[in-house]
Amino acid sequence: MSLLATAIKRSSFRLFSNSITKRTMHIFSIPMWEGTGNNYAYLVTDDKSKEAVIIDPANPLEVLPYLKDKTDSGDIKLSKIINTHHHHDHAGGNAEIIKYFKLPIIGGKDCDKVTTTPEHKSTFNVGDNIKVTALHTPCHTQDSICYFFEDGSDKAVFTGDTLFIGGCGRFFEGNATEMHKALNETLASLPDDTKVYPGHEYTKGNVRFAKKVLDNDAIRRLEEYAKDNKETQGKFTIGDEKQHNVFMRVNDPNIQALVGHDEPVQVMKTLREMKDRS
Repeated sequence: MSLLATAIKRSSFRLFSNSITKRTMHIFSIPMWEGTGNNYAYLVTDDKSKEAVIIDPANPLEVLPYLKDKTDSGDIKLSKIINTHHHHDHAGGNAEIIKYFKLPIIGGKDCDKVTTTPEHKSTFNVGDNIKVTALHTPCHTQDSICYFFEDGSDKAVFTGDTLFIGGCGRFFEGNATEMHKALNETLASLPDDTKVYPGHEYTKGNVRFAKKVLDNDAIRRLEEYAKDNKETQGKFTIGDEKQHNVFMRVNDPNIQALVGHDEPVQVMKTLREMKDRS
């Protein structure tokens, strides 16, 4: 039995839509490795043209059945694979996916089977309505790219392992200077109403750490939401992150007093070291 047939047989198609009524950009979350990696793949579709892209389809067993169902039915016209960075739990499904869908792969230079690495701030379109801007955010990996999607007034950013709800990724290939730039310059410059779609569901753990660092109303609201909801992707914005994400509050005097530094990069470095030990 082929991998695709096995996947169709096993899959329960537990899919989650975060789309807003009467909009043309539809975002569907596909959870992967629940209980271990807690990853997300995302299918983004332009409603008018039905053109769609799949972001970080790392586990083909969980992603392929849905893609086959939606393409066979004519609901979508899959045009691209997009990767946020080269780690196996984000780009490791590329080789298997392209056996079934002969698609170009947009991603960082180290992503498996990549065909195009977009320049920083370069743009491409998905269908008739969606404009995508590639934002280079090296640190977690040197080839990390976040993708800012715009469809009229709808805005979303897919952040891989750079920005999580209430947290940020480990500095595996970079340093605090790079993460400070990625979060507090590149991503912070996006419109405040941009919804955040990270690569993992890590919110509960991020809140536990944030509460040790800062006590504010925004963190308490995030804690309450995470208690009541299994998934938080697409439910918070860049504006929210500036309030409840301690890694985006490196100029907060309360945090600076706690870590014993007032220089933003040093605050970032110390916060990440504290989180790694927590």
